[in-house]
Amino acid sequence: MIAPLLEVRGLNKTFSARGLFGKGRRVLAAQDISFSMNRGEAVALVGESGSGKSTVARLLVRLEQPDGGQILLEGRDVLALERRRASLAYRGRVQMIFQDPFGSLNPVHTVAHHLVRPLLRHGRAEGPQAHAVATELLRTVGLEPAEEFINRHPYELSGGQRQRVAIARALAVEPELLIADEPTSMLDVSIRMSILNLLADLKRDRGLAVLLITHDLASARYLADRILVLFSGRIVEEGPTEAVVGEPAHPYTQALLAAIADIAGQESAARRPLEAAGGPPAAGCAFATRCPRAIETCWTVEPPLRTIGNRRVRCHLHEAGAPPGGC
Repeated sequence: MIAPLLEVRGLNKTFSARGLFGKGRRVLAAQDISFSMNRGEAVALVGESGSGKSTVARLLVRLEQPDGGQILLEGRDVLALERRRASLAYRGRVQMIFQDPFGSLNPVHTVAHHLVRPLLRHGRAEGPQAHAVATELLRTVGLEPAEEFINRHPYELSGGQRQRVAIARALAVEPELLIADEPTSMLDVSIRMSILNLLADLKRDRGLAVLLITHDLASARYLADRILVLFSGRIVEEGPTEAVVGEPAHPYTQALLAAIADIAGQESAARRPLEAAGGPPAAGCAFATRCPRAIETCWTVEPPLRTIGNRRVRCHLHEAGAPPGGC
């Protein structure tokens, strides 16, 4: 059997935070995160702000060190072999596109500098050839005429153009996995679709695996083959995109969908479960305080992540083997 490109097993991360009067508390940002990705597959991590999406992304790209768990790249246990920091080889295979395209580019340097540097560092090109490869990368991401863009500075570009430069920089090292952390959230609505189309083209043409971090289920539906829904650092639902969007099994996924404005611009009354937080997290299911369908067990026992048909669901409203529509 061919091993998946990426396999994550039981990834955990806790942060320490200080309160107003200096009292410390522990924030569980990721708990028992497990999933896999194949080459050429797009997977979306979906959830509202604070759900743990970006933490998972930073763990995978090795900007944060997990408290426990495994990250396997083609069966190779990365954390066991590279304990302190990611190797150059790992960074060459796994690249990240950040949410803020201006903050991730140094305004002092030209576009050429941002693209040539990784080419030289990773041995993808040498000398004068690097400039030609960088120019071709700009064409790949749709920045034409590339010969003009390559000599500009980030502050001379629009938000969409800067994000394309960031994507070109990630492509410079010829990665196999692209982690896109809210790549369109800081862009104008009119150009968001063009960035998603670019990621879809790269997935198709280069066989790239794409992990899309987003709060927007519409973006996830457009790009992803599978969706993982995160709440309070836990995966609460995972499955094929059309199944999760068409027939959501977890009440949180249902609330996320209900929060999307309809064509007329009116929002459904079913959005209320997302807005009514109401008290501290439950001892059992983390979503119990916000769930309109919580039962007694939800307050005392944390639900396991059950496999139901073609998806996984963390909810007491589903007995083992029950169809998703039973929720």
